[in-house]
Parts: sequence; C-alpha cells; structure tokens
Amino acid sequence: MNPPEHRTSTPTDAAGAPLAGGTVTLLPRTMDSPTFLQSCHLTANASAGPNARIRVRAWLTMDRWAGNVDQASRVADKLVDNAVRHAKVFPSDGGIVTLRVYAFPGTDELAIEVDDALPRFPGFPQVANQSSEVQGPPKGLWWVAHYRGRLSWDVKRDVSHTVIGKTVQALLPPTWDGAA
Repeated sequence: MNPPEHRTSTPTDAAGAPLAGGTVTLLPRTMDSPTFLQSCHLTANASAGPNARIRVRAWLTMDRWAGNVDQASRVADKLVDNAVRHAKVFPSDGGIVTLRVYAFPGTDELAIEVDDALPRFPGFPQVANQSSEVQGPPKGLWWVAHYRGRLSWDVKRDVSHTVIGKTVQALLPPTWDGAA
C-alpha cells in the first residue's frame, strides 16, 4: 500500500470564501480501517503536552507500533502544546483540544492529529518547510521535520459544514530514514 497522498488547496469558509493563511497541504484522507485508532480530549493547560506524550507512549506500546515510540510521543507533545499556546481551544469543560493517533495499514505510517478551534494556521509554510537539521535550540513543531515527518492542516467543519476550527496532522514514518 502506498503512503497517503497529499493534496494542495486553499481552505474556505462555509460560503466558499478563502480563509486567511494561504495555500496549505490538506490532510491525507483517513483510512476506513486504520491499524489502530486512539483518541482523547485534553484539558488545555500547561500539562496538556506532557499528558499527550504519556498517553501516546502508552498507546503506541500497547498497539505495538513498529516505529520509534519516543519520537512519536515527543511530536504529539509538541502538536498539543502548539495548539494550547498558539491556537484557540474548544470551550467545553474549561477548554480542550482533541488528540487522535492512528496507523495506516500496510505502511505503518503514523498519523498524529490535534483539533483546535482556530480555523487558520498563520505561518504554516515556514513551519512545514523547516530543515530537519539543528539550527539553534530545537523548538516546537521543528521536531516533526527532525523525525522525517510531514506536517499538514485543514479546516475542521461540523455536521452543517460550518468551519469550527482546524486539524493539524503530523505523519511519521516507522523508520528514521523516512521509508514507510
């Protein structure tokens, strides 16, 4: 099975007007039957990133993901922390972000997704096209590039197709060299 395909577009609101943030890489289509799927809502506070790291480490160990569990858990931590610090949280229960983790059958490529309530991703091209080489102290979403992952995002819509936020996704290969 081939890795998920990437599509490029400009996200639009319910009326079809382009959202601020420019052209983005849309999320690969999710599989109907992932190898495994884990998800949770995390309270949006300073502990959310470390909490995501602990949960993802346990999930991937339990689900026997073939890749580097420590790398994947660090990326989950950074995605969640980024949403808490720079996005807008969903208001239920004092503010939450949603974390999902699943693997694609046949490739074992791992998708880590975080939903937040801000429907744009300012500076996405710079963040998504970072070098994987260390240039100063490592920060935030740089870890996705460092671990040979790919970063994507798209708007999140409710059942009536109203834009309610965004989903940010990191796809990580199961091997350090990036081969799925």
